[in-house]
Amino acid sequence: MVEEVKEKIRNQQLEKYWYAVYTKPRSEKQVFMRLSEKGIDAYLPLQKTLKQWSDRKKLVEVPLLSSYVFVYINPRFYDAVLKTPGLVKFICFEGRAVAIPQKQIDILKLIIESNAEVEITNEQFSPGQQVEVTFGALKGLRGELLKPGVKHRFLVRIDAINQNIMLNIPENYLQRVASLSA
Repeated sequence: MVEEVKEKIRNQQLEKYWYAVYTKPRSEKQVFMRLSEKGIDAYLPLQKTLKQWSDRKKLVEVPLLSSYVFVYINPRFYDAVLKTPGLVKFICFEGRAVAIPQKQIDILKLIIESNAEVEITNEQFSPGQQVEVTFGALKGLRGELLKPGVKHRFLVRIDAINQNIMLNIPENYLQRVASLSA
């Protein structure tokens, strides 16, 4: 019995969760590099975008979510993460860092890999039609469909960081679903 309890405690100490951390403005890449140098598993979703200067255009990678980096840690390593230069805080709810489900991180990775046209907003939307992508690189992704004007937009909400990701998806790639599974 005592050995079972000790084993359970050891397993809990090894458990890792995804957390969102907030960085100083325009410090996402530096924070990501510093976390990686410390051996901390981190994820910084970057999207390619065309930037125009007065004399040229260039394709650059910019953070998908401004001022956010994701860390995959055991809660015992909060302090090590917080001591990273450029990092401001963990995203918290009621004083505790909010764990982000693996599924939401997987969705972010899928969106980045798809090279879909992405727009980020933290605007609150009214409930709309629940849909699932049935074709293309994002097949299986579920979310809320918004139809502002003639563009069909697909919304994925990441509750823990209060952000929405909108993608342009052709209507014929979507199928209605009864409800959105968490």
